[in-house]
Amino acid sequence: MASSDDKLARYRRKRDPRQTREPMGEEARRGGDDDRPIFVIQQHAASTLHYDFRLEVDGVLKSWAVPKGPSTDPRVKRLAIPTEDHPLAYADFEGVIPAGQYGAGRVLIWDRGHYRNLKEGEDAPSVAEQLADGHATIWLEGEKLRGGYALIHTRLEKGKDWLLVKIDDEAADARRNPVSTEPASVVSGRTLEEIAAEEGTDDA
Repeated sequence: MASSDDKLARYRRKRDPRQTREPMGEEARRGGDDDRPIFVIQQHAASTLHYDFRLEVDGVLKSWAVPKGPSTDPRVKRLAIPTEDHPLAYADFEGVIPAGQYGAGRVLIWDRGHYRNLKEGEDAPSVAEQLADGHATIWLEGEKLRGGYALIHTRLEKGKDWLLVKIDDEAADARRNPVSTEPASVVSGRTLEEIAAEEGTDDA
């Protein structure tokens, strides 16, 4: 199994620590004594506005860009495009990636919390094993999102086409649209516009 440092090589190649405040991977895991795996969803106004969905798996944050953001409606399938693994400390990153840097733009922590594997039992596959097989089911316990979600690899184009789908359970709600009705950060309460104003930067 590759070490976390090896998994983060692609991440580091894309970033200049002298130019961006993004963590490079040396920081400690967020969450204190709670050993449950974390998830974070970051709203990211880069060249296009999207949501970065990240799960703690094997020492890194496995990451997908979700152009339209997550849905609470089981009938809705959201495209999820895998990106490079991120360091665990990225779960705390909120601010501005400077112009000229990879992913330049504003970032806020739209939701975060812990998650658990919905596959149970002694011989149940881990989330890492499920992702390798192209179909993972997890239960999110966030501040905005709760309940079961599935990540499904459509295999239409290897490594690029995944779907993020809400599982039809008691937390499903077709009437909610948190992407549009709950835009603020769960950490600072700021919007993307407020982050840009407070950090004194132009839109990327």
